[in-house]
Amino acid sequence: MGLERTLIIVKPDAVQRGLIGEVLARLERRGLKLVALKMMQMSRELAEAHYAVHRGKPFFEDLVNFITSCPVVVGVVEGPNAIAVTRKTMGETDPAKSEAGSIRGDLGLTIGQNLIHGSDSPESAAYEIGLFFRQEEILSYERAIDRWVAG
Repeated sequence: MGLERTLIIVKPDAVQRGLIGEVLARLERRGLKLVALKMMQMSRELAEAHYAVHRGKPFFEDLVNFITSCPVVVGVVEGPNAIAVTRKTMGETDPAKSEAGSIRGDLGLTIGQNLIHGSDSPESAAYEIGLFFRQEEILSYERAIDRWVAG
């Protein structure tokens, strides 16, 4: 895969625990570039659209209630293989099964409060980015380190 963009959400538990900077720093240290970022209070309607794939499942209501319980930080990260790299950096959905060194493996405890969301495919990334950002909110820029990260 080449250069990709993916959506990330720093979830309410990470916001409440003061881990926003730590979560974002781990993605940046990995070499990913933040191209959009904002803090917001997610509405129920937006949460339901975001989790639409889970509608009808027993945990849907819990997902919506959790993600709307306090502000979140949403962002778009960009880089080579950004989706796979972000998901590996995040760790498994269940923090107890996540590798040490991953965000969830080092900082998470339960599947219900697992600190961060990242899109799982190019299709979901495109859909999710479109839910949270207008095209003009996503910036394109060069960093001096990009040639050292992406070769």
